[in-house]
Amino acid sequence: MRVLFAGTPAVAVPSLDALVRAGFDVVAVLTRPDATLGRKRVLTPSPVAARAGELDIPVIHATKVDDGVTARIADAEPDVAAIVAYGGLIPRGALAVPRHGWVNLHFSLLPAWRGAAPVQRSIIAGDDVTGAVTFLLEEGLDTGPVFGTLTETVRPDDTSGALLERLSHSGAVLLAQTLSAIEAGQAAAVPQQGDVSLAPKLSLEDGRLDWRQPALAISRRARGVTPEPGAWTMLEGQRVKLEPVLPRPEAAALPPGELAMNGKTVLVGTGSHPVELTRMQPSGKKMMTAADWARGQATLESVVFE
Repeated sequence: MRVLFAGTPAVAVPSLDALVRAGFDVVAVLTRPDATLGRKRVLTPSPVAARAGELDIPVIHATKVDDGVTARIADAEPDVAAIVAYGGLIPRGALAVPRHGWVNLHFSLLPAWRGAAPVQRSIIAGDDVTGAVTFLLEEGLDTGPVFGTLTETVRPDDTSGALLERLSHSGAVLLAQTLSAIEAGQAAAVPQQGDVSLAPKLSLEDGRLDWRQPALAISRRARGVTPEPGAWTMLEGQRVKLEPVLPRPEAAALPPGELAMNGKTVLVGTGSHPVELTRMQPSGKKMMTAADWARGQATLESVVFE
């Protein structure tokens, strides 16, 4: 079966590899254009584009799927399109090109967390279980009927990066199985059922920690925004980047945002019990352990995170 693969970030690469290993004829890859990365602003292909180059698969670069891109997709004559985190909408004309439609691998248990940041929002919300689904792409936001589902436990120390990494591999297997079922004429998509929740893309402001909230909520947010857009707080008018924090219910209470040392541990007060800082990056400096940062302070008594 001829497959068009659409995807952009690293979490989509395992799916591309899985389809190739399963023997599908991946006739083209649709991905976002090269982007400038790093301090030197080096023009760099997307992870999917780079992998497609290694596999000698033709690449269609597009920020938007317009009539010209749709024509190029049609020229590839795909029987089905598989899409994993491409990063753009697929219009009606392009949806109609493959005879089996577009099959989307989405990293949530739809209809929960429809949108661009399902794993991040799931962790922030404190879900115990999440997963991934394959579904038939429609014009609506993640509204199509579901082919297959897998579940994944959210671990207490999971960051969105770690959870996405696991789901990217298990989801790749699910996607390959779904396309195999479609090829065999055995796939059946069923309408989504359950409560709908939305997972819009995270902004930088979503990473700011509010020390007035309970420790558990702060910990979930910090893990949910790691690695992107990253957790942070303000200190003396400067933004400080933070890695995930650890709830410490056994520690003596501190006012929200106030810091204290407990042995070699740096604690911050919250709306409930303190949390432990792990690693942090003050403005203009490298990431360091919180203990190393604290040793460079004359005292923590007057230090307050905003």
